[in-house]
Amino acid sequence: MNVAEASIRYKTITLVITVLIIGGGILAYERLGRLEDPEFTVKAAQVFTRYPGATAMEVANEVTDEIETAVQQLGQLKLVTSISQPGLSTVLVEIRDKYDKHGLPQVWDELRRKVTDAQSKLPPGTSPSVVYDDFGDVYGVFYAIYGDGYSYAELKAHVDLLRRELLLCDDVGKITIYGDQAEVIYVEISRERLARLGLSPEALYASLSGQNLVAPAGDARVGSQYIRIRPTGEFTSIDELGELLILQSDATATKLRLRDVAKITRGYVDPPGSIMRFNGRPAIGLGVSTVAGGNVVVMGESLKQRLRELEAETPIGMELGVIAHQADAVTVAVNNFIISLIEALAIVIGVLLVAMGLRSGILIGGILMLTVLATFIVMNMFGIMLERISLGALIIALGMLVDNAIVIVEGINVNLQRGMDRIQAASKIVGQTMWPLFGATVIAVLAFAAIGVSQDSTGEYCRSLFQVILISLMMSWVLAITVTPLFGVMCLKAGSQDANADPYGGLFFRGYKALLTACIRKRWLTIAVLIGLLAVSMQGFGFVKQSFFPDSTRPQFMVHYWLPQGTHISRTEEDLKQIEAHLVGIDGITDVSTFVGRGGLRFLLTFTPEDANSAYGLLLVSVDDYSRIDELIPVAKQYLDENFPDALAFSRKFMLGPGDAAKIEARLRGPDPDMLRRLAAGTREVMLAEPTATEVRSDWRQRTPLIRPVVAETQARNAGITRAEVADALQTAFTGKTIGVYREGDDLLQIIARAPLAERSAVENLHNAQIFSPVAQRAIPIRQVVTGFETESDNSIIRRRDRLPTLTVQCDPKVGQASEVFARLRPKVEAKFEEQREQLQLSGYTLEWGGEYENSKDAQAGLAGKLPVTGLLIVLVVIVLFNALRQPLIIFLTVPLALIGVTAGLLVTGQPFGFMAILGFLSLAGMLIKNAIVLIDEMDTQIRDGKEQFDAIVDSGLSRLRPVSMAALTTVLGMIPLVTDAFFVSMAVTIMFGLAFATVLTMVVVPVLYVCFFRVAPPRK
Repeated sequence: MNVAEASIRYKTITLVITVLIIGGGILAYERLGRLEDPEFTVKAAQVFTRYPGATAMEVANEVTDEIETAVQQLGQLKLVTSISQPGLSTVLVEIRDKYDKHGLPQVWDELRRKVTDAQSKLPPGTSPSVVYDDFGDVYGVFYAIYGDGYSYAELKAHVDLLRRELLLCDDVGKITIYGDQAEVIYVEISRERLARLGLSPEALYASLSGQNLVAPAGDARVGSQYIRIRPTGEFTSIDELGELLILQSDATATKLRLRDVAKITRGYVDPPGSIMRFNGRPAIGLGVSTVAGGNVVVMGESLKQRLRELEAETPIGMELGVIAHQADAVTVAVNNFIISLIEALAIVIGVLLVAMGLRSGILIGGILMLTVLATFIVMNMFGIMLERISLGALIIALGMLVDNAIVIVEGINVNLQRGMDRIQAASKIVGQTMWPLFGATVIAVLAFAAIGVSQDSTGEYCRSLFQVILISLMMSWVLAITVTPLFGVMCLKAGSQDANADPYGGLFFRGYKALLTACIRKRWLTIAVLIGLLAVSMQGFGFVKQSFFPDSTRPQFMVHYWLPQGTHISRTEEDLKQIEAHLVGIDGITDVSTFVGRGGLRFLLTFTPEDANSAYGLLLVSVDDYSRIDELIPVAKQYLDENFPDALAFSRKFMLGPGDAAKIEARLRGPDPDMLRRLAAGTREVMLAEPTATEVRSDWRQRTPLIRPVVAETQARNAGITRAEVADALQTAFTGKTIGVYREGDDLLQIIARAPLAERSAVENLHNAQIFSPVAQRAIPIRQVVTGFETESDNSIIRRRDRLPTLTVQCDPKVGQASEVFARLRPKVEAKFEEQREQLQLSGYTLEWGGEYENSKDAQAGLAGKLPVTGLLIVLVVIVLFNALRQPLIIFLTVPLALIGVTAGLLVTGQPFGFMAILGFLSLAGMLIKNAIVLIDEMDTQIRDGKEQFDAIVDSGLSRLRPVSMAALTTVLGMIPLVTDAFFVSMAVTIMFGLAFATVLTMVVVPVLYVCFFRVAPPRK
């Protein structure tokens, strides 16, 4: 008694399990987590170290190099890159792909130990390094809080309330604030007044130092109690700060109060580090991330509910704008995919009803629905969420899910027509095909295994594709040999009881038999034609476009805006105010979010914010329909080009999948930064001359001017002044210097001393800045200890890659695919680089290619690294199934021929051969091998049963024609909903056209090759 017979005889158990699958599947679907895009781990952390007063080169040599050296001792390290800027070192640490989100916390702990050990080697004046391992956190819900007439402090007070309350919502992990302006107390001291009163700045600083800090005063024993001692004297208002008596140099108090010599005001840090605006109004951003393993939809609903409850506490006129709300996007995306899934189900079931008859069609359609529900159960058990990739995998699998059931139902029908009883008919076909179907199913799964075990970010992004295919196909095999026989016995009619009746006597079967017989008789001509078609397709494949991942259908696009390096943030903000005002008025644009000074929060996993830079701004433009983005981007570009010719501004769509912001990158590496700039000039020249390239830029940006006061050592020493004191005096006179802290509730406001606006607004005031001379006991003009001021240019950004300075020249395609522009640029850039290197007689300088080329190459390398193993497993499975070599050889010879249909499909539709198309080709190979196994197994079976070889080959083709054709037809037509999806369209086209041709390969070429390999002689006519 085989498994089919057992399922039939114990039908009560089988039916109960079926009911449980239906109920459990519906319940599991409701409980499945939902995401817009699949998660992938950003395996990177940043190390920040401040070195105030140092140039970018000094930071690179004295700080960045030490941190990089410590980081490179990590055995888990993949790559270390760094950015050295004046006063700041940022080291980006990337970890090897094999470490997932579960192993990374331990890696970050080890990173912290290495960085801590390096602190003793850093120069004096550096702040302790900070390791930021939340670099990859995604704030999928991003709000903007704004209101006309409200100050930043008032906005911040409400934002703090929201943050406190929203942290209590379901599945909220972390909440961060963007664009808030820190309040400070400014003490503006006129140099003339100080000089007239003979006061030193240090006297003022000493007066404020420690006045408002919390300090322990001990406890006093009173009887049986200890009572805390807390002295008064802390400031409770700005007015009290002005009443502070100024200490003299001998620490005695003067009769002067702080307000007598200084203007005390409350304001915001100037210049601000970052600024945010929403639809033209100042705003503060609030980003909310989901807790690990949380449900973003549940979190989104919980946030909305709590916000409704807090409306009564919202000040009148203060509003909350939505920049990104992943919960809404996920709901829309999942609903759209569910509609596509239902459409695909309807198409597949409709095809089955037409081709297999009413009873058989309904039976197979029911098994298909049961398989999908069982898949939901297992997905829920293993925490696989509903998102773009997993739902797409279900649609891809739909056509394959009916393969096994079609073979079983077709076999039962044929056996019933031959006069067998129901149980015998079901038992025989299952016993005959169970293991061949299992092997074929395993091979179809293994076709996706390479992406399932790939450990890079692309593999992690697409992993649920393999997981869902694995679960669904294996469930389809289990249900095909258990539930399908039972339902077949219960539903299928016996039909004709004439055992001699020909079940393949119809016109369709007769036509196929005539074609197959002719191809076998002219087998060498058939093979020659196929080889010719393969050669033509290989030639034609060279005309197929190449890409990595497609653009997203997100209804937003980005406008990146760069002014010359060193531009003040206020100038950048003024330009962006004009741009946002223009964009808001364009039809089709709903909202514009503006970020000045650095990129926004990472509100999307595939979005990497720009580092802090006062010359940079980002406009996030929301539209009413994503299909209008292609027409809106040129409108925005025309306005930017006409009105801001000095800026580098370009618009970008969001990407699906991991990748870099620039599509084409030429990395120049070498020891001398100045020489790298000379080499980069040649590369820029080539890129600018290419008409299909646009937005040519360098990640080192422009050199910036630098003022260098030339200290007169003799005069300075005579006045008792050091270089550090000169720097300190200049900082106080222009930027300002923190001299104390003002406590207000739970907030600590810095007290900053600086010169009045009239004394710090012009660079000419450098000569008149005052510095206190301990020898003269008075303030003297700084020009008395400085011989002059030199102006020079300096690198304000130095990037290194694995400790070697690396300058990257970037550009993007003006139209079309990046691969086409890259193909034209690459030989020209490489030739120019070699020419420069020979002219300058350089050694130790190299050119590398990054961007989409590197990302695609790395992703394909990650995939290719696993292909030999999965390919070997597929070969072994086929050999085990047949216990022979010739049959596997026949099967694998047909796989390259699938390229004929794939090439034709991609050329006809104009789709590129990208990463998803590669996955489509791998799945196509699995389907082709699966169908060939079922056909060859039938040939071997009929020959073993004693039938003439030629008749057995032809009859096997006839018996497998309907199952193979129906499987192909259902798969091809079931892919139709994916043709409209930007992410899956190239995969869908690859499978649809490839499988349509592969069906011919299976049903014609496999028998022809079988005749050739086994030297079967066709009978005489």
